[in-house]
Amino acid sequence: MDHPLSRSPFQPAATRWPMLYSISAFVLLLGITLLFAAGAVAGDLERPPTSEDPTLKDTVWLADLVEQAYSHNPSIQQARESWRATVENYRITTGYPDPQLMVTWFPEPIETRLGPQDWNAQISQMIPFPGKLSKAGELVAADARIARLKLDMAVKETLLAVRESYFELWYIRQAKTVTEHNARLLDHIRKISETAHADNRATLTDVVKAQSQSGQLQYDALLLEELEQTEMVRLNGLLNRPPESAVGELETPVLSPLSADVETIYGLAEANQEEILMAQVGVDKGDTKVSLARYQNLPDFKVGFFYAGIGDPDVPVQPRDAGRDAIGLQAGISIPLWFGRNNSRVNKAMAEKAMARAEKTVRVNAVRTKIRTLFFKARNAQRIVSLYETDLVPQAARSMEIAEVWYREGESSFTDFIETQSVWYNFQLALARAKADYGINLARLERMAGRYLTGDARISAEPAGKEQP
Repeated sequence: MDHPLSRSPFQPAATRWPMLYSISAFVLLLGITLLFAAGAVAGDLERPPTSEDPTLKDTVWLADLVEQAYSHNPSIQQARESWRATVENYRITTGYPDPQLMVTWFPEPIETRLGPQDWNAQISQMIPFPGKLSKAGELVAADARIARLKLDMAVKETLLAVRESYFELWYIRQAKTVTEHNARLLDHIRKISETAHADNRATLTDVVKAQSQSGQLQYDALLLEELEQTEMVRLNGLLNRPPESAVGELETPVLSPLSADVETIYGLAEANQEEILMAQVGVDKGDTKVSLARYQNLPDFKVGFFYAGIGDPDVPVQPRDAGRDAIGLQAGISIPLWFGRNNSRVNKAMAEKAMARAEKTVRVNAVRTKIRTLFFKARNAQRIVSLYETDLVPQAARSMEIAEVWYREGESSFTDFIETQSVWYNFQLALARAKADYGINLARLERMAGRYLTGDARISAEPAGKEQP
């Protein structure tokens, strides 16, 4: 019999100390859990990156804009972090499930032959069927490849947008220069018309036509000014700069002729286009899904350890092994009994695999169609540049000079003089527009091909540096 002083007036001696043990174990387990949780939260408290705003040079090169966009564009940063998160997911997926710990305390102990069972604890670990985790890891590895391709796609799409904005802004500024030059020329013509009208060599209609042409140029100048501000805001957004940041003088782009035929571009696109490569990864992923679905139909295993705390029996004559704690080993297995669900897993994976194959075919056809359209636009713009630069613009300039001489000599009308000036102005704008269109369509075509198509590699379209997870 126990000493009376060793008992609490509210609780039997056989249950008081085991309860304190279980409470201590619970507090210890809670403390460990909070410690790990604090470490996980601390890892998330990283300071967000701040965007830099370096001032662009007075003369801006396309390579400078490309470099800054790669370093500061938020879309690229988002895709980069998404890829890194997917890479980290590999160890999460291929790791064993967390072991489970269960502690049971009995307010009213269960009497056994050896004494009252005050509490028990068991810890168990689920073990997937061999090969299941590795197949799941292959799926995550495929997702990581897709995330990396999305990063490459985000980089190339951003740099393409920078090149498009560069050429568009260059055209707008060229158009402003042509408009300013034409306005000075038209002011000279207007003075000639007013003098000629005073000398009865020009009609009032000629004077009004010159003045209306001057008003049109003023409207064009205002429109181009607003277009320039709008395009600068777009470019600054791609560079992650404040919207109203100044962009210096743009270096005149060097437009090299297209040197690859369309069939070559088809082959390059199928080898380098991220959308096609992602579709191929989807096909490979479909094979892995089918294998994993078959593994899902196999049983999982479970092992564990059991411990029960036995108190001293409150009987006059105690057994020899009274109060001895109980220890046990546990083993279990899941039973994949529902065959309909198991078959549906495999059928679903096979359907997704067929869908991925069809998706790849759709993307290949779409890419080829887009390449053919861009190829036509680039070649056509190249022909227009050659036509205006070597033929039409020089002829318009000579015609305008001849028209002025003939008008001063009285051999042609003032209307002819105005029309030749208008033709020269429109040809200048058309030439600048054709150059910008060629640069834009060439950039889009090189984006589809994944490499340069002119042999001019002074400006890199690829990101500087090497990505690391």
